[in-house]
Amino acid sequence: MSHNSFGHLFRFTTWGESHGPALGVVVDGCPPGLDIDRDDIQRQLDRRKPGQSRFTTQRREADRVEILSGVFEDERTGGLKTTGTPIALEIRNTDQRSRDYSEIRDTYRPGHADYTYDRKYGIRDYRGGGRSSARETAARVAAGAVARLVIPEVKIRASLVQMGPRRIDRDRFDWAEVDRNPFFCADADAAREWETYLDGLRKKGNSVGAVIEVVAEGVPAGWGAPVYGKLSADLAAAMMSINAVKGVEIGAGMGAAELTGTENADQMRAGQTAPVFLSNKAGGILGGISNGDPVVVRFAVKPTSSILTPRQTVTSDNRDADIVTRGRHDPCVGIRAVPIGEAMMACVLADHFLRHRGQTGRDGPVGFPR
Repeated sequence: MSHNSFGHLFRFTTWGESHGPALGVVVDGCPPGLDIDRDDIQRQLDRRKPGQSRFTTQRREADRVEILSGVFEDERTGGLKTTGTPIALEIRNTDQRSRDYSEIRDTYRPGHADYTYDRKYGIRDYRGGGRSSARETAARVAAGAVARLVIPEVKIRASLVQMGPRRIDRDRFDWAEVDRNPFFCADADAAREWETYLDGLRKKGNSVGAVIEVVAEGVPAGWGAPVYGKLSADLAAAMMSINAVKGVEIGAGMGAAELTGTENADQMRAGQTAPVFLSNKAGGILGGISNGDPVVVRFAVKPTSSILTPRQTVTSDNRDADIVTRGRHDPCVGIRAVPIGEAMMACVLADHFLRHRGQTGRDGPVGFPR
């Protein structure tokens, strides 16, 4: 009942704390015989790791991943292949500064999980939050890199599309821009504007929220199940499980409430082998099952709660206090949430691919027309 695992057939369990010696993940259910390269996992971790620009926490972690189990050398190629057994991945912590938190060991940080962890467990790790720290998400990104091996035909990308009240211009959206700026933003002009905006907030000891859009292309029709196994429900749960996420939408999402039926229903026309949808308000999912269009998910991340602006709070013995959270923190935690969102999308899709194949005996959809 510790709830540190996610998924069904493709399942991962994360472990470790922000200021412990290491953290990691055990991935279970990965099929055997897949080529696996530590450098591919590392590439994804490097996108998430801290200290890469002035717009993220200055904690310096190499986030070097080690594969401890679940692989074996291919005698023919010399590379590694998955064996079908649990894959254990470890990431050492090397730049903890626990002393930064000594002043708040008996004080709850507003907006953090300090109070709720204390109420639930009767004990809390005040050094960065322990398991509630976003440091845990490094393990998820490693799991997501493994998940991508299971569904190589699916292309998963994400972009920061809103910072505070400032949104991107959809007419300037270009996936090629995502890895060219420190915000993982597909709008180069918006990224430049955000630099000045976030610098101002950072220098004032403040922070801001963000919205991330994750898109998966190449998902065939048929993944997911009705009622309690909906692909949309599992994606929502996956994104909501990311630290600081307060809202998730699929396709038109909340905006669908403003539409009429004629505007919202994605019209269809006959294609060569399957229907073609003329729009994608559904976000690639109908009735909880993928329809072959790109799967589109957006999630909102709240502002970083660790800020230098004094806030009112209480102590663990219920006395009023004021608090300033020192240390190294992201002025916009949504920036590094971009590769995390991609990883969770990959894990959910890998799981649903295996579930679909297990239930139907097919990798893809039934042919159309029948």
